[in-house]
Amino acid sequence: VAFNHPTTDTCYGGNTVVFKPFLELITNDDKDEVYLNLVLEYIPETVYKVARHYSKSKQTIPISFIKLYMYQLMRSLAYIHSLGICHRDIKPQNLLLHPESGVLKLCDFGSAKHLVKGEPNVSYICSRYYRAPELIFGAIDYTTKIDVWSAGCVLAELLLGQPIFPGDSGVDQLVEIIKVLGTPTREQIREMNPNYTEFKFPQIKSHPWQKVFRARTPPEAIDLVSRLLEYTPSSRISPLQACAHNFFDELREPNTRLPNGRALPPLFNFTDQELSIQPSLNSILIPQKGGGEPQDVDAAGGSGNGGGAAGGAPADAPDGPSADLAGQSPHSDMA
Repeated sequence: VAFNHPTTDTCYGGNTVVFKPFLELITNDDKDEVYLNLVLEYIPETVYKVARHYSKSKQTIPISFIKLYMYQLMRSLAYIHSLGICHRDIKPQNLLLHPESGVLKLCDFGSAKHLVKGEPNVSYICSRYYRAPELIFGAIDYTTKIDVWSAGCVLAELLLGQPIFPGDSGVDQLVEIIKVLGTPTREQIREMNPNYTEFKFPQIKSHPWQKVFRARTPPEAIDLVSRLLEYTPSSRISPLQACAHNFFDELREPNTRLPNGRALPPLFNFTDQELSIQPSLNSILIPQKGGGEPQDVDAAGGSGNGGGAAGGAPADAPDGPSADLAGQSPHSDMA
């Protein structure tokens, strides 16, 4: 749910936390203050807690769970971005998880804003580790691609088991980014903030992405990170393009299930709004049934879950559907 936006009081997408139909006004004893209480659905875990659980055990989250979580994050971003809403604080703490169903919900829209082209925005926004470089360069006319950068940082963190750009300050944050991506070119800096005139940076070469991650990290995961973490905002892929990336092909396999035996949460019940964002991707986003027939589309314009390999999607998913999701849960032994 999103609120305090000029064009909408409430926006809803399948992977955004929703209001319960209950509000209550409370005044204090002096009756000079009024409080508006918003009641939201209860979801007990966060990606941050799950990541910490694995980190304490000196492990990383199984790759299949990373796929499940990141797919739902990207889908939620695709939805709110289609409404012109930028979250502006994507981080693991704001990704709620239901341990039994595997459902992820995006929450905390306190920093969110409906972006209007040409209308200035504050640049000091977003939690530091996940702050897009154009914000560090002081851009005030940025786009929803700052959320895409943040999502890339989250994906990299889940793969590494620690933040990829752990800066101690705003300036140090840029240093951490340069260590990996190399020094941005003048053109890249202009793309991030055309009003930035300081170009005095030490020339550092980019670090190969394959050397940033562990040797066993799937190449599809590394490729997706590289497409999300681009200096030039317009070069970053869209959230829906990310959903169609072959890193998520396992989720589109017909036999993929949660470790507790349950079916995957609804991942492909797209609404008309979602299907209208980038129609050219729909044949990949909506899995086909085993016989090649598309899934039934419900009355709301969405498609059901399940089905075989997506049309147009590469068939060589890195892990079979039973390889990672079967028999292991990141939540089963968590308090």
